[in-house]
Amino acid sequence: MDKNISALEPQNVWTNFYGLTRQPRPSKHEEKVRAFLVDFAKKHGIEAEVDQTGNVIMRKPATPGMENRKGVILQAHMDMVPQKNADKKHDFLTDPIEAYVDGEWVTADGTTLGADNGMGVAAAMSVLESSNVKHGPLEVLVTTDEETGMTGAFGLQGGVLKGDILLNLDSETEGELYVGCAGGLDATIRVDLEKENTNNDMAAFKLSLTGLKGGHSGMDIILGRGNANKLMNRLLVRLREVDARLASLDGGSLRNAIPRESFAVIVLPKAKESGLKTIVDTFLAETKAELSAVEPDYALSCQGTGLPGQALTAQATTRLCNLVYGLPDGVIRMSDSMPGLVETSVNMAIVKLEDKGNACQGVVSCLLRSSVDTAKEDLARMMQAVVDLVPGAKAEFSGAYPGWKPDMDSPILKVMKEVYQKLYGKEPEIMAIHAGLECGLFGGVYKNWDMISFGPTIVHPHSPDEKVNIASVKRFWDYLVATLAEIPVK
Repeated sequence: MDKNISALEPQNVWTNFYGLTRQPRPSKHEEKVRAFLVDFAKKHGIEAEVDQTGNVIMRKPATPGMENRKGVILQAHMDMVPQKNADKKHDFLTDPIEAYVDGEWVTADGTTLGADNGMGVAAAMSVLESSNVKHGPLEVLVTTDEETGMTGAFGLQGGVLKGDILLNLDSETEGELYVGCAGGLDATIRVDLEKENTNNDMAAFKLSLTGLKGGHSGMDIILGRGNANKLMNRLLVRLREVDARLASLDGGSLRNAIPRESFAVIVLPKAKESGLKTIVDTFLAETKAELSAVEPDYALSCQGTGLPGQALTAQATTRLCNLVYGLPDGVIRMSDSMPGLVETSVNMAIVKLEDKGNACQGVVSCLLRSSVDTAKEDLARMMQAVVDLVPGAKAEFSGAYPGWKPDMDSPILKVMKEVYQKLYGKEPEIMAIHAGLECGLFGGVYKNWDMISFGPTIVHPHSPDEKVNIASVKRFWDYLVATLAEIPVK
């Protein structure tokens, strides 16, 4: 296993990325990486500040002869999605990411890599420290908590940044320029559930649904991968045949990651134990056949466990299962204007039971996405209608952020198409993305900004399979450098 990623080309970018892998930086825990960035700026004599939200802003004067160019803001986010395989021992609050070279890729050992968006941050750092890259007046904005709420983008104040052009370094296919993105909305649904005591005539079993690929709930939602929460709920409904009731449930962990695992403890009458294995085995065979092309490692186990003192009532178990069954998940509609692009989707990210003493509460967390605001609102109403049918259930919708409307007449788009053509002999693909980029929020505050998003090729972000293509990083860096040299005059 070759862990010397700093030796890869371009060496400056990979060295800075390696430094980032040493800094714990899960969303909402960015203290160490923030200090790392401030120390970097101090070491290189770069002006830096931390704003009231926790964003890091760095500034560098134009290189000689470039003073009359429009100001550019390079933008990336400092946080990463903390996901790991069930058998991997790793503390994202303290442990560095174990990155290594795997053929044409760099990946991590059993965890997310953090190339999303560490590669963008590393590239911006490399421009700041370079004495050879030509550029006009330069600002670097590294936002905080992008992955779990876009807190840094929401908190960015007007008038702080002076540039005219924003280059967002947070897209994930080299050779594509992104000019639009989906907006988002969080849904949190809670349902009050009753519990009762178990007795000696009951047995308990732990259900473990594992091995799904998961992935980015925007980028990968189109791939039709299994959702652990939906699959577990489907099994629980089947287990009504043996009078199974829920004692605990824990599925998924992050609102913007397709859930890979779900774990439940059920209780049922000992007299009906014999039918349990048949139902589980039949269910696994059926669903593995359905998902065979996309989920080859999908697994389901059922093992006896200690009898808990309480479990949901049969009626409460049914109410929760009906709620989860009724709520939508996956692609809702494809785009009419851009073939192959998802317009509207929802990811049922988390389904769990929260103990409330003698009672219990079921919690379902979803992330709604759409490039059409009215479609996103309609999806929320659809979900509210399902919630209204379930006694004791309430829905809260929060954290709405806007999409980014494409501007095909963008001056920086014209420049970047020409630069790519000169470098690589072809034009880049012009795309919109079914994911949340911070550009939509920035555009509401800095209405003068001309914005483009681009980056190296990263696959399977938000999952332990995340990896970045080595050759694409070199192309991305060369393209960034060439673009900065061609920024138009004021």
